[in-house]
Amino acid sequence: MKRSTLALAAAIATLGLLPPPTATGKTPAAPKPRDDSALVTSAMRAAPPDVARDATVIDIGADGKARTVREGHNGFTCMADNPETPGPDPMCMDANAMAWANAWMGHQPPPTGKVGLMYMLEGGTDASNTDPYAKQPNASNHWVKTGPHVMVVGADDAFYAQYPKSEDPKTGAPYVMWPGSPYQHLMVPVK
Repeated sequence: MKRSTLALAAAIATLGLLPPPTATGKTPAAPKPRDDSALVTSAMRAAPPDVARDATVIDIGADGKARTVREGHNGFTCMADNPETPGPDPMCMDANAMAWANAWMGHQPPPTGKVGLMYMLEGGTDASNTDPYAKQPNASNHWVKTGPHVMVVGADDAFYAQYPKSEDPKTGAPYVMWPGSPYQHLMVPVK
């Protein structure tokens, strides 16, 4: 597996897809590991069957480390739903989207001229529409509920200018998430 895939997986695990500490400040015990078959089944729900069938599947362990569950050969990488998050969130992305996500997670400028595609056909854990690094809702970060969607990342400003950039978007139609930030991207609902 490519180093960038491992880096992204580790970053995603670190920034919120692992169980949060409890009120006592201790991290709860890790859930019982799922078998590889269950991980592949969950990850494959993120994308259309013709994409998911040949995608690499990775898993993030309770320690935040990634491992390859299944090697793929179509340039897409999928991750299973994290049972510790409040909603379904398996995801699948192409190589350009992986590079974009690595930049986002590393607080680095995203690559230019590399449009990427991400699938989250099971939906996604809710997020701030204005703050790329928000970990929980507050009075000013405009949390949105997302259903099944695809994301277009890495496009130029002219592309995003065609779509609504409201802080509180109507999530039943395409809209720009994190508008005005280097990580703005198009959210396209599919249901």
